[in-house]
Amino acid sequence: MSPTLVDPDLELLRERRVLIDVRAPVEFRQGALPGAVNLPLMDDDERHRIGIEYKQAGQDAAIALGEQLVAGSVRAERVDAWRRLLDRHPDALIYCFRGGQRSRIAQQWLAEAGVERPRIRGGWKAMRQALCARIDAAAEQPLLVVGGLTGCAKTSLIQALSCGLDLEACARHKGSAFGRHPLMAPSQIDFEHAMGLRLLELPGPVVLEDESRHIGTANIPLTFWRGMERAPRIRVEMPLDWRLQQIHKDYIEDLWTVYRHQFGEWLGWTLMRKQLSGALQRLRKRLGGARLARLQRLQTLAFREHERGNSQAHEAWLAPLLTEYYDPMYRYQLEKHDDQHFLHVGDWDSCLAAARDWIEEASRAERSPCGRSAASAAQPLG
Repeated sequence: MSPTLVDPDLELLRERRVLIDVRAPVEFRQGALPGAVNLPLMDDDERHRIGIEYKQAGQDAAIALGEQLVAGSVRAERVDAWRRLLDRHPDALIYCFRGGQRSRIAQQWLAEAGVERPRIRGGWKAMRQALCARIDAAAEQPLLVVGGLTGCAKTSLIQALSCGLDLEACARHKGSAFGRHPLMAPSQIDFEHAMGLRLLELPGPVVLEDESRHIGTANIPLTFWRGMERAPRIRVEMPLDWRLQQIHKDYIEDLWTVYRHQFGEWLGWTLMRKQLSGALQRLRKRLGGARLARLQRLQTLAFREHERGNSQAHEAWLAPLLTEYYDPMYRYQLEKHDDQHFLHVGDWDSCLAAARDWIEEASRAERSPCGRSAASAAQPLG
């Protein structure tokens, strides 16, 4: 027989264990555990009504109303949904917010149907606390930050490394005015959970891109952000024409591929145009009216040419966007933080090699008899 409870062990997430989240859909949308499938005990309306009953008449009355609302065929449908998932994933676990009433009821109903599955002690709250603690602990690991002008393919460099942490992928945003992803951004909680899940795989050195604390709608947790600020850096420098090709790929080709796949040709094209024109409009304050109007005209002409099969026409507005907006903004940030320590400055290939050398050195330091102190020595202050 399976145990009634299992401890909130992060190994469950590292194993990519399927989890049955019996919270209401509104709770699930606010943030779920990695690997969770929402099969609620109560829907949003039922939960709302029971919550009102609890406030007005107390716990016993709320439980009685719940038994009334989730009974008969409704109860049978929900048990059947849990059983179907368990047929596909027999080692799945059950959780609710604190591992209490709702997951216990689901567990009991399943047992009455002949299926024994444990629930997670402390539920969502305990597992989330453990994931957040993992993120905070990672701030003390050796970190290397990769910087450079827009279009230097920093994300590709991160992805080429086995210990890379792609924060933009976790946030589903490329970290700029034009970086919005066609799909809905994750909640702050889901961003943190994706970040924590990746860090479970990275007990040693971590390489990540230089980001502001805000990536789209997501915020990097403060303790980890401070660790990034202390970390040494490398800086990628590539010529303008190379960078222009890269942002054309990011902002036009890759974006169009996602929109077309998600929404089809006509709607995808309409939505992509709306996103790119809206992103440009949001830069009005920084660009100024005259410069914005010029870039908008060039963008409109580029879309017309793109419709005729010439997607390279976008370079007419992307090039001045780089040279007149992104490059001055990055150089200003460099001057503002002129105390930053760069281990290496060079082209993309040399920075990739430098990152690999740093990883090897930091890993060797962590394995040394001095342990953590040696690892810290491999990470000078910026």
